[in-house]
Amino acid sequence: MAGTPNRFQLIQQFAVTAAQMQAIETRIFDAGMPVAALMEKVALNITRHLLSILHSEYTSTPVNLIGVLVGPGHNGGDALVVARELLYRGYRVLLYSPFSKHKPLTADHFRYAASLGIEIVEAIAQLADCDLIIDGMFGFGLERPIQGDLAQIVETVNSWWNKPVFSIDIPSGIHTDTGLVLGTAIRATKTFCLGLWKLAFLREEALPWLGTSELIDFDIPVTDIHAVLGVSPDLRRLTPELARSHLPIPLPQNTHKYKQGHLLIIAGSRRYTGAALLSGLGARASGVGMLSIAVPESIKPLLSFPLPEALIIGCPETDNGAIASIADHINLDSYDAIACGPGLTADNVSVIQTVLNSHRPLVLDADGLNLLAKLDPVTTLSNRQAATILTPHRREFKRLFPQLNHESHTSIEGSREAARLTGAVIILKGARTCIATAESVIINPESTPALARGGSGDVLTGLLGGILAIQSRRSQPPELSAQVAVWWHSLAGIVAASDRTELGVDAFTLTQYLNLKQLLSHFPQFTPNGNIPRYNN
Repeated sequence: MAGTPNRFQLIQQFAVTAAQMQAIETRIFDAGMPVAALMEKVALNITRHLLSILHSEYTSTPVNLIGVLVGPGHNGGDALVVARELLYRGYRVLLYSPFSKHKPLTADHFRYAASLGIEIVEAIAQLADCDLIIDGMFGFGLERPIQGDLAQIVETVNSWWNKPVFSIDIPSGIHTDTGLVLGTAIRATKTFCLGLWKLAFLREEALPWLGTSELIDFDIPVTDIHAVLGVSPDLRRLTPELARSHLPIPLPQNTHKYKQGHLLIIAGSRRYTGAALLSGLGARASGVGMLSIAVPESIKPLLSFPLPEALIIGCPETDNGAIASIADHINLDSYDAIACGPGLTADNVSVIQTVLNSHRPLVLDADGLNLLAKLDPVTTLSNRQAATILTPHRREFKRLFPQLNHESHTSIEGSREAARLTGAVIILKGARTCIATAESVIINPESTPALARGGSGDVLTGLLGGILAIQSRRSQPPELSAQVAVWWHSLAGIVAASDRTELGVDAFTLTQYLNLKQLLSHFPQFTPNGNIPRYNN
């Protein structure tokens, strides 16, 4: 489905801390690359991308006057080179720098910009009439909070709510590693991240400030990246190329349904019938060879019509219409994978104990996680002999792992620690979904708020279960199934939102966008920067 990734597709997988980026740049400069030459290269690449955006996205509201915020360091130098190039291309540019001192190279560019006649203003208010603002105050590595007069400048820019603001490398005021706001921060419309993705771009905390993001490549040698991060870093971004390389297609010509995996979904109750249906529809889209769904006997007829290809197994039920037991009439070890939890209710822990005692790969979601939390999750999961994938959102995650310090653990660190404690694959769902094993974390950097709807997680459970059943027949690690499912589910949400807006993607509608060929036809070629376009309304 996908060939060997090119260099740019490869570097899209990396994310660096400020210290790691500093170490990589030091290697480049020590090898003989002049700082001034690299600044020119970076700024020219920024200008090229900026002009492309202005010519494609701002045709109805042309940009003529551009204000540039100039910082004291090399981020300010990048901004000055961009300002110079914009001047050469016919734009009127205003420079504003609230700093009395600049690094020598930045000071040189400032002096040259003045010699070209670029206007330098004395107050931030003089940029109020600009059509667009370029934020070049602070790049990666900022540690001190923005306070006093600088904070007032930032707040003034943010108050121009309808004015596009493009930040160079990272919005000024965002911590490179944590994504937290240092006092205050520029709220960017778009951010041009330079060279390699900074860790903040994988933090949910930074999302309100980043706008849409684009990586500006400046040809960092892969050998330098590997020298600092290693060949297989323990933190990576989930890219389209990476996910597509693990899709369970093409199928062997001589395959048959029993070779394509048999998934058992255990879900639903009289109260939550839809959860079982949504999971089944998600599994259908995965291409799994055989699908069985265990539900309370009373709701069995409700699933047979919309899922005629599935074997619907009626189970004994409680007075409240939940599954009472599955042990007596289902041989769990006859399936290639089990997905359990959506809509079960919290009536019967024995159902979860039964599936945990099986020797089959298992996905636990929703009420499956709530029931697991009543047991000892760490001990229980550590003793399992088969693979386990948990798919909690943040609240479920806290219930499962109360021993973690949830105030200090972010999604990345928390999911990794939970995976270490249990040996399970942890899919910690959110705007930046983390897929963690004991050894590594991979983060999905592209999603949509359209998925923040009841039932969308049930769809993911079914899709993931189907992929896991297929891949387990091929002896593939469970984390690869998790990566494919999270990417596939997210892409479906993005495409659905582009067609129907973020408000129009209910969970059932989402299932209608899971057709893989339909999804990929929206992007016959990924955008030049290697990203799937984001749809933010």
